[in-house]
Amino acid sequence: MEIKVTKIKKSRIAEVDFNNLKFGEALSDHMFSMEYKEGKWVSPEIIPFGAIEIFPSLCALHYGQIVFEGLKAFYTKQGTINIFRPEKYHKRMNKSCQRLCMPEMDFNVFISGIKELVTLDKAWIPKKKGSSLYIRPFVFASDNFIGVHVSKNYRFLTITSPVGAYYKEGLNPTKLITSTRYVRSVRGGSGDAKIPGNYAPTLLPAQEAQKKGYTQVIWLDGIERKFIEEVGTSNIFFLIGDELITPPLEGTILDGVTRDCVIQLAENWKIKIKERKISIDEVISASQSGSLKECFATGTAAVISSVGEIAHKDTSIIINDMEIGDISRKLYDEITGIQCGNKADKFGWRYLV
Repeated sequence: MEIKVTKIKKSRIAEVDFNNLKFGEALSDHMFSMEYKEGKWVSPEIIPFGAIEIFPSLCALHYGQIVFEGLKAFYTKQGTINIFRPEKYHKRMNKSCQRLCMPEMDFNVFISGIKELVTLDKAWIPKKKGSSLYIRPFVFASDNFIGVHVSKNYRFLTITSPVGAYYKEGLNPTKLITSTRYVRSVRGGSGDAKIPGNYAPTLLPAQEAQKKGYTQVIWLDGIERKFIEEVGTSNIFFLIGDELITPPLEGTILDGVTRDCVIQLAENWKIKIKERKISIDEVISASQSGSLKECFATGTAAVISSVGEIAHKDTSIIINDMEIGDISRKLYDEITGIQCGNKADKFGWRYLV
């Protein structure tokens, strides 16, 4: 794919403190753009990062035909650049597009734009441990109309951002609380698609949780309000006894890439792992009996986020004395080690640029 490149006149990189990166606040110099017209993706180009012109009648603003993804690029200790598991993120993006009646994209088209963009802005890739270049591809309906129907035209953009830790706690355990009033998704909905409509409704519950001193909401199922599904925007795992348990993919939660990494690593390490329903009552009971050893959330942004406390109604449990567990630490070290080239890539997860 031939990509037209228009470079920025003056880089903004000198304005960024790479030793104190906050998540998603600094944006790199360029962005990738492409349009979908008459049934195909056309006009791929890289342009300076900046404002884009839209009409107030842009249908995506009114009816939500928007899909996004988030993946990362890293410098390895060998001096090369790698993008972590882009095939998996691309597959999930296409699945989300299917759900919203939006056009899919061939992997070669998807990765070509990202590779060119990352290569051009490689100076923005942080080299500090625990940091990375966050890559945000997104596609939105670009027709202009007021009326609920499928758009014919779309625009695809990719922007990048040098980032540090997602949670202010870093690797220190977070505190979670269930929501007895709100639910995130139900079967048959769009809970397994990466779309803005799954995120905006979670802001109020998260805000309420934070006012009570908690990091995030631990979501229960939308029907019985007892089975655990996700944590904020992350998947979740529990180590009970010698078994690692995570909720199953049943259309209500995101098919997390880091979740998949954990499952593959656990199987490789001969750790018992099971994808099954797990209730909040089971977790509390396991804590009270002493069999709940660890709990952690997984996601592209935070990788592994240890959980030290869970509150549900009038009950609060402390996990592993508010310390990161051995399995959590080992998983974090292994995944980040593979990402940065410090560990062998047995699964072929690194995509070299």
